[in-house]
Amino acid sequence: MAGRALAAHLKRGGLIAYPTESCYGLGCNPDNRAAVQRLLKLKHRPQHKGLILIAASYRQVARYLQPLTPAEQRQLHEAGAQAITYLMPAHHSAPRWLRGAHDTLAVRLTAHPFAMRLCRSIGGALVSTSANRSGQRPAKTYAQCRRLFGRKVWVLPGRVGKRKKPSTIRMWADGQIVRG
Repeated sequence: MAGRALAAHLKRGGLIAYPTESCYGLGCNPDNRAAVQRLLKLKHRPQHKGLILIAASYRQVARYLQPLTPAEQRQLHEAGAQAITYLMPAHHSAPRWLRGAHDTLAVRLTAHPFAMRLCRSIGGALVSTSANRSGQRPAKTYAQCRRLFGRKVWVLPGRVGKRKKPSTIRMWADGQIVRG
């Protein structure tokens, strides 16, 4: 991974595609509104749905969320190994372009080795949505991403995890499954 070049690309508002637990993810800097809007436009995804953030550690997402106790931080970390994304109470300053029409923010502490190294190398969280157009099957390979997005997205070569389905999405407050 070209850490500095990649971090600079994201800081400038660039989009990337990268391997995750079940498919390639499409991502960008969550703090760059223009980048998020380009990502949504490229996917044909409405903003009101909100987006997932992935991170290598709680520290990388803490400022977007209501504070967690150490025990809750451990729970969030352990859920990442099972590819569980939680809908968590968002901090009042969390950007609306990430939350959509919700007061929660979808967060996963990824255990996928490539995605984890990626977040560590850029020093922060990433928007993570499946690399596809809304309603279509997600890309599973580098070649599929290149065909789908061309030069609009920096596609990072790597291996997708063995999961057959996307991450489970649960409500943080009660564990209710939103997407299984």
